[in-house]
Amino acid sequence: MKRFNELKVAKFGGSSLADAAQMKKCADIIKAERSRRFVVPSAPGKRFKEDTKVTDLLINCYNVSLAGGDTDAAFDAVAARYNAIVDDLRVDIDLAPEYALIRDALKKGTTLDYIASRGEYLNGRILADYIGYEFIDAADLIFFHGDGRFDATLTNNRASALLAEKENAVIPGFYGSMPDGSIKTFSRGGSDITGAIISRAVMADIYENWTDVSGFMMCDPRIVQSPRPIKIITYRELRELSYMGATVLHEESVFPVKLAGIPINIRNTNRPSDNGTLIVTSTEGYRTDDIITGIAGKKGFSVIRIEKDMMNGETGFAMRVLKVFSDLGLSFEHLPSGIDTMCVVINTESIRGREREILNSISRSVNPDNIELEGNLSLIAVVGRGMAGMPGTASRVFTALSREGINVRMIDQGSSELNIIIGVHDDDFEYAIRCIYDEFNNG
Repeated sequence: MKRFNELKVAKFGGSSLADAAQMKKCADIIKAERSRRFVVPSAPGKRFKEDTKVTDLLINCYNVSLAGGDTDAAFDAVAARYNAIVDDLRVDIDLAPEYALIRDALKKGTTLDYIASRGEYLNGRILADYIGYEFIDAADLIFFHGDGRFDATLTNNRASALLAEKENAVIPGFYGSMPDGSIKTFSRGGSDITGAIISRAVMADIYENWTDVSGFMMCDPRIVQSPRPIKIITYRELRELSYMGATVLHEESVFPVKLAGIPINIRNTNRPSDNGTLIVTSTEGYRTDDIITGIAGKKGFSVIRIEKDMMNGETGFAMRVLKVFSDLGLSFEHLPSGIDTMCVVINTESIRGREREILNSISRSVNPDNIELEGNLSLIAVVGRGMAGMPGTASRVFTALSREGINVRMIDQGSSELNIIIGVHDDDFEYAIRCIYDEFNNG
């Protein structure tokens, strides 16, 4: 493969490409560095709060088609969005033939995947023309198996070969093709996945994911006012925080670049001078003095507490408890335990109406001395690679909560010392997060 001094793949989200003014910002970012050779655009997002994303307009077209309605009228709203972008950018591109193909497909009956994918396709055509890059249809690069599973091997081989001699290109996100040539989409937000796939195929030095935020914050800004940004985070820390609901990019997009050891840089299209957040396999070579990387959490859990003397000496005890959940088709979240106690943390909604059935099944299986179920539990994950080998970190967390009269109902810490998970009452959730944040940032 032909290599350059540096190679970046830049993916731009829907908010970054919502209208012509936003697309101009993206073009300026791309042209600011020649290393940004491959660009992956999303479909236009909302221009303002009450606006509708183009993908949602296209899905509406499909629904109108299913109902036998006027698809031309429905598609007019889509065409108007793109025509406004074309006119404002003053690009010399005629989308009328593309519109005709889509309108015809809607009238004759087509798949939702095909219709939904046209948002990225049309936006890619416009952006490529505007910045002078070659346009390559994602259907020629990204492939799925006949059962709908992503074909990583074929995709990487074909994409690597096709892009090896390209100086630059725009590849629309979100979709690829099935063995019969029909269009198949990823789940919503799948342009992140496309960007990662292309990054791996060209072995990029970095995968830039441009959005409307300057990377990850240490915790939810709806809970903590103006939290500190996270400058650098490992894939493992990201996984822990994402599991607890802290999401900025599509979770599946991590795996192709993680496999290749390619860093991801989350950047802000509206504040391109911000460094954003760098996601790396290892922080070796990157200095940071932070003990805590991030704090995230979720409400809506229950804990089943099982007590039995000499539990630790009873062979297969935990296995029999977990078999109950398996037999009932339930998955659990955490298993904090002691010598004579075992707790199972589970999503409250998943057991609603089945509480008595679960408790009776466990009682029959292991004959506990005592068993009880408590709801209204929130889980908070305190995540940070700096906690490993740093004495007193857990003590600081619990002292901060105790000082404010917050009762800790559960504690679970992994052997890697990467995270501490605590359970508090739902009513204490937001305040507990603020207390922990203040302990490590305002001390």
